[in-house]
Amino acid sequence: MGEEEEKRKPPSLQMVRTEGSDKSCVTFVLHNEDHTLGNSLRYMIMKDPEVEFCGYSITHPSESKINFRIQTKGGIPAAEMFQKGLEELVGVCQHVLSTFEASVEEYKTQMDTSME
Repeated sequence: MGEEEEKRKPPSLQMVRTEGSDKSCVTFVLHNEDHTLGNSLRYMIMKDPEVEFCGYSITHPSESKINFRIQTKGGIPAAEMFQKGLEELVGVCQHVLSTFEASVEEYKTQMDTSME
């Protein structure tokens, strides 16, 4: 499989728990992802005071996957924090997009007005 075919594949997710660990400590393997998602998502999840640890690593430069580890306090499921972090990140991205689009529209309006 060529590199371009690899990049077109949709992201996939695996959950890996160490034997004997509970649901509060999980490693998520995100395929076809890199630092762009990893660092942003880590930041969003670490803001929650119920998260004890959150980090990620790129397995190898030639592989497009990351290992994303979450450890929570008080037995809260790591998958819950993972989902919450994704939802918050989507919210931030939506805000940035709408702010950008509003600024573009404002600029276009100013340009149209100045050309009259």
